[in-house]
Amino acid sequence: MADPIISVSGLRGIVGETLTPEVAMRYAAAFAAVAPPGDILVGRDSRPSGRMLSLAIHAALQALGRTTIDAGIVATPTAGVLLRHYQAAGAIQITASHNPLPYNGLKLFSAAGRVIPAGLGGEVLRRYRSDAPAWLPHDRLGGGLRCDDTITAHLLAVLATVDAERIRKCRFRVVLDSNHGAGAILGRRLLQELACRLTVLGEEPDGQFAHPAEPTAENLAGVLRAVTDAGANVGFCQDPDADRLAVIDQSGRYVGEEYTLAMCVDHVLRQQKGPIVTNCSSSRMSEGLAERYGVPFFRSAVGEANVVDAMLAHQAVFGGEGNGGPIDPRVGYVRDSFVGMALLLDAMAARHMEIGQLADELPRYEIVKTKISLPPEKLAPAIDALEKRFSDASCDRLDGLRFDWPGRWLLVRGSNTEPIVRAIAEAPTAAEAQQLCDAAGAMLAGM
Repeated sequence: MADPIISVSGLRGIVGETLTPEVAMRYAAAFAAVAPPGDILVGRDSRPSGRMLSLAIHAALQALGRTTIDAGIVATPTAGVLLRHYQAAGAIQITASHNPLPYNGLKLFSAAGRVIPAGLGGEVLRRYRSDAPAWLPHDRLGGGLRCDDTITAHLLAVLATVDAERIRKCRFRVVLDSNHGAGAILGRRLLQELACRLTVLGEEPDGQFAHPAEPTAENLAGVLRAVTDAGANVGFCQDPDADRLAVIDQSGRYVGEEYTLAMCVDHVLRQQKGPIVTNCSSSRMSEGLAERYGVPFFRSAVGEANVVDAMLAHQAVFGGEGNGGPIDPRVGYVRDSFVGMALLLDAMAARHMEIGQLADELPRYEIVKTKISLPPEKLAPAIDALEKRFSDASCDRLDGLRFDWPGRWLLVRGSNTEPIVRAIAEAPTAAEAQQLCDAAGAMLAGM
């Protein structure tokens, strides 16, 4: 059987093929071996396979003497808040994020309420591959607890970051598309608390996605129409585990995920000055905002765990990833769609502006993403050749190789899971960004 896809802080695979109950139990056991003493919280998104995997993980952890806390269907950022609320030793969130329905996965959280960092993730992987679980006898088994209120702690934390009364006075009309994921469980309550006139699409968390799971423009055509049909001020679109947020404006225009983070950064910096962190594949809009407000900006390697590491190291007031994943330390060090919704409504209320106006204030850039087939052994010489090719740019090797010119950049990095190289470019126009990707692709094709 092929291995699942394993990253710094978790794994994912096709249920019944690369992700089986045995794989889930062994991976949970490896996590339990490195987690500190204490209870472990287990949550899941709405995928039907999550229940089966949850039963296997609860069984494995209890067979190792751990007490488990069952959060049931819950958003990924909510799991991070809950484990801190319960002072648990860690958490396992069962989710495959935006992957299609045949997939599921396990995401690991440390006791600090964040996805585990690379060092700890490496130790989990080593134990998963080399150690057999040390199952305990009947008189040393762990027990099970149930979390009956999964949303209040997270709700209160998000509300504390905004002027809720100011938002309530606006009576915004909002369309929330949770696409039958976990997002509406808290999403409805949050938007109702903010007195929004609400239309919810895909509210039932049954995993039967009404459209492909990733909240891209192509996948949200029906939601674009729903926003205009409802006469809404804004449309909020979540991925299945609700750690990412895409935005639709009042005219039915897909504003997208990159703008989610940038608009949140702008609103936060208007109120609180401090360092900002994004990953090296996110739009330079946030970097430009940091320059505008005179605060430090830092770039991390790709991956939520790497962003969080950099945020902690630089005491950032805000950060995130351009895939629609804002991270607000006041709520938790997890990408959080609920943070994004509350902050954007607060920005609209504070400045008496529509969401489209907030987006249009920001510099307009276009991002193009391409894939180039390349055997892994050719990656290093290819990177060296590219550095010579683009000698007029400033470059760094934080994650792959990134080139920066005024107003545009190109990132070339090898995939962790496929024999390909990803080329991502941003420029004022899509044509300019495509030219950068094409130039990199032509050179790599000749390697």
